Amino acid sequence: MRIIVLAKQVPDTRNVGKDAMKEDGTINRGALPAIFNPEDLNALEQALRIKDKFPGTTITMLTMGPGRAAEIIREGMFRGADNGYLLTDRAFAGADTLATSYALSMAIRKIGDFDLIIGGRQAIDGDTAQVGPQVAEKLGLPQVTYAEEIMKIENSKITIRRGIAGGVETVEAPMPLLITVNGSAAECRPRNAKLVQKYKRALGVQEKAEITKAGQPLPYEDDYKQFPYLNIEEWSVADVDADVVQCGLSGSPTKVKTIQNIVFQAKESKVISSADGEIDDLMKELIENHTIG
Repeated sequence: MRIIVLAKQVPDTRNVGKDAMKEDGTINRGALPAIFNPEDLNALEQALRIKDKFPGTTITMLTMGPGRAAEIIREGMFRGADNGYLLTDRAFAGADTLATSYALSMAIRKIGDFDLIIGGRQAIDGDTAQVGPQVAEKLGLPQVTYAEEIMKIENSKITIRRGIAGGVETVEAPMPLLITVNGSAAECRPRNAKLVQKYKRALGVQEKAEITKAGQPLPYEDDYKQFPYLNIEEWSVADVDADVVQCGLSGSPTKVKTIQNIVFQAKESKVISSADGEIDDLMKELIENHTIG
């Protein structure tokens, strides 16, 4: 099988501090570490499980971002992906979900044949859950969202358990298909030591340029000639035959009008002892104001 995994490098919003926002209300990405979007890791694990069951399956990582986002592809290969492509171009910058899904769909068309596209339900820096479904629409594919487990693949059909409000649902869909995966799905396996050794020197074009910008030779330069899989391929707008007007800011109808920094402060506090009477009073108060119960 041929699987494409959509992944994104995001700022770690779980560790937001006082310097996380700039004065203009935008994210100070330099103050937050960049991480592999958590639900995209859940998606990668589902792809890897399919690869375990079907020998010969290939997994291609696809991401969009600056040069440093090649790290996401490396991380995928450390866990079992076979290769990847980085969409990187100044023209992609500032993309909302519509422009992002357009760019990804054009890259997928360039990649060519595939059986499945799998991605996380949403990214933690946006929480829109729109990109996966939009990619499916642009490619004319059926889609299954909120997936928790890929249960069976047989006769070009796939059976999926998905989480819905109030319970779970089991659905069957034809391939090719796009799937988005919940964070409640199985966690991604850790890096494989042998794969880390194999791919640890894999670099993108911009990463290589950063290393050699001082005029120094690229370490292990012969390896990049001898082992093509160490060269992470980067694609521009032109490389994927995209319309630049539909990319980045120019292709993004979403406009942010205002952003507020909200700091939570305790308005009042209450100290109680371990006496039974005080604990009983607290429980009654919490029940009356519907905090519990």
